[in-house]
Amino acid sequence: MNKNNLAITVKKNRKKLHLTQVEAAERAGVGLRFIRELECGKKTLRMDKVNDLLFLFGLELGPVPMERDDE
Repeated sequence: MNKNNLAITVKKNRKKLHLTQVEAAERAGVGLRFIRELECGKKTLRMDKVNDLLFLFGLELGPVPMERDDE
């Protein structure tokens, strides 16, 4: 999952649960700033915090095959 997919996934799932960023932060035990940065596509994030947030949506980070250009 690249950073844009992660940001889109989090925002989409958060809105699906009708949660504000503040509510999602409180439920996941992470800071509001963390959620804002994640949803804006920040390049460096703590994986444990990402997983704490993804847990709300029944998701977790994991290895996936890389998308490669076969040129």
